[in-house]
Amino acid sequence: MRIILGSQSKNRADILQEAGFEFDVLPPNIDEKAIRSSDPKKLPALLARAKTDALLPKISGEALLITSDQVVSFEGQIREKPETEAEARKFLETGHESANETYTAVEVTNTSTGKRASGLDIARVFFKKIPPAVINDFISSGEPFSHAGGFAAESPLLAPYIVGVEGEMDSILGLPMNLTRALIEEVTA
Repeated sequence: MRIILGSQSKNRADILQEAGFEFDVLPPNIDEKAIRSSDPKKLPALLARAKTDALLPKISGEALLITSDQVVSFEGQIREKPETEAEARKFLETGHESANETYTAVEVTNTSTGKRASGLDIARVFFKKIPPAVINDFISSGEPFSHAGGFAAESPLLAPYIVGVEGEMDSILGLPMNLTRALIEEVTA
């Protein structure tokens, strides 16, 4: 069955490809800022569902649609993709003070049966203090603006400052494969 990744995320596509899946990419066109929740367990699930709902009418034939979204919770506050340089700087300057918890929701839909399954994976990243010069370089690269919480754990600039990880790195990067495989099994059984 054809697999469609409903995401613009390069990380998600890379993870799915590295896991051995062949797939097409169909980016969703939703206003993520119009969907709100202060609960980091609910917001990514709401966003993943909205992506699914936006994409299903565009898909013909049998397919498995995979959508996902992620937020970072830091000291109880949701950190999405930073919108300004000042916000990115704040996220990066304070990121060492506590765990950066990633909440990643995945939804898989079997278009031939209409069966949907969804789940949430939580992982944590711990950073040591990131020097101002590294923060400046990272912000100049533009990377913070496409990553929840403003950090990219896979970045060569930031990776040396990671001091610990709880959970799977693919979850931190945006697509927890153990969860994704389980959801695929659930909708194809």
